[in-house]
Amino acid sequence: MLNQRTIFEIHRLKNLGLSVLRIAQTLQLNRRTITKYLDEPDRPKISIERPTKLDPFKDAIAKMLETDSRASAPVIRQRLMPLGFNGGLTILKDYLHTVRKGGQRAKVFIRFESSAGEQCQIDWGHFGSLIYGSTRRKLYCMAVIECHSRLLYLEFTHSQKQDALYRCLLNAFCFFNGTPKELVHDNMLTAVLERDGPLVRFNEAFLTFVRPFKITPIACNVGQAHEKGKVEKGAIHFIRHNFWPLRNFKDLADVQSQANYWRDHIANVRIHSTTGEKPVRRFRPETLTPLPETLPDRRDMATAKVHSDFSVRFDGNTYTVPPWLVGRQVIVKADHLTLTVYFKDKAVAVHQRSWEKYQRVELPQHHEAARKNLHKHWLSEDAAVLISLGEEAKSYLENLAATQHSLKKNLKRLLQLKDEYGSHALIQAIKRAALHRAYGADYIENILYQEMTPQREHLPVRLNQENLNRIRLQEPSLAEYDALIVNRRKNRE
Repeated sequence: MLNQRTIFEIHRLKNLGLSVLRIAQTLQLNRRTITKYLDEPDRPKISIERPTKLDPFKDAIAKMLETDSRASAPVIRQRLMPLGFNGGLTILKDYLHTVRKGGQRAKVFIRFESSAGEQCQIDWGHFGSLIYGSTRRKLYCMAVIECHSRLLYLEFTHSQKQDALYRCLLNAFCFFNGTPKELVHDNMLTAVLERDGPLVRFNEAFLTFVRPFKITPIACNVGQAHEKGKVEKGAIHFIRHNFWPLRNFKDLADVQSQANYWRDHIANVRIHSTTGEKPVRRFRPETLTPLPETLPDRRDMATAKVHSDFSVRFDGNTYTVPPWLVGRQVIVKADHLTLTVYFKDKAVAVHQRSWEKYQRVELPQHHEAARKNLHKHWLSEDAAVLISLGEEAKSYLENLAATQHSLKKNLKRLLQLKDEYGSHALIQAIKRAALHRAYGADYIENILYQEMTPQREHLPVRLNQENLNRIRLQEPSLAEYDALIVNRRKNRE
């Protein structure tokens, strides 16, 4: 015996012109049952009560359930056997199921069709993860379906954050070339902050995003997934069981490329089981609200400082920029594929986004510019004096330049330490500091202070002309003098 909601749905679908077979498939009922209720919807309820072995023991079962409502069928059967019950376990389980569940059938929901351009439904689906080197990134899919036509848009991401949601919706609206009047979604925090029954407090950022598109957001009631059944069952379920199986992916771009092909050649051109039409043919773009002239920039965004290695940190990786930006604040914007660095609203670097972690993404022109910039420092008089002390000093200076310390200030202090403690003591301190990767004049000064005393207690005499006080001479190479003497002897011989 069917309830009145199901009988109403049978007649509603018949009035829409569906055949008996299509109605039976939609409601998952027998065709004879459909025909029977079409002919006689107000059929009298017929019930035949047959005696069972449990009838004499139902009062005893009721008392047991009052004591412990969760008592299992085997336990109750053990208690009934001394009372004379000799039935099996199956009949007892069926009766307990009826008593506990009240004999309820599965809920029946009436399907409502939206007019063209009226409504879109959206939902997230989790699809495992992708591996990039030693990094594992979770994979999500945002499905957006135009309810009248069932035209589907899907986009895979590694995030469900606010900007990722907006970016997916914006791309979907561009795909549809317009926006619906209503957007149905669940109570995700990126859209709904709080809910108390019918009262909904939307996320203000979400309302700010949808306002220019003239969209009314509609949050489903808690636990009522059928309110967005077209996207949950008709999209996410369809993607999971039709697109996803038996596929291999190397990265996010590959997933999206395969998804786009499947969307355009399978999902949106199939005969839909409910409408009986192809979504792409049923879709009426002229009914959608036109897109605004200026679309918002919904890329992931962060403010970053350019470090001394001419790079910025973003999402676990470093990306290089022109070296002249060292020490300045820049804006980093990224989508699924590219990362762009802006300085004063001008793009100064564009990289392919890396989904690994702890990677340095470097452009050759940035490295070359940094090398030329570093070469200028090597041409300075102070650097030449320190390099003349030998390979240890040169290597230490190269490593010092790769840190965040000021190269000019450290060079000046190192040469002052040379004057105070002598070249030999400075080189020994440099060797010791290099072993511990301690790069900076402060480390060298601390080592020298702990191990030895300055060679001079008085500063050099200062001349009136300041430029003469700044003159420094490189360490002489004794090997050059030895070579000169040897050449002279050969010439005499």
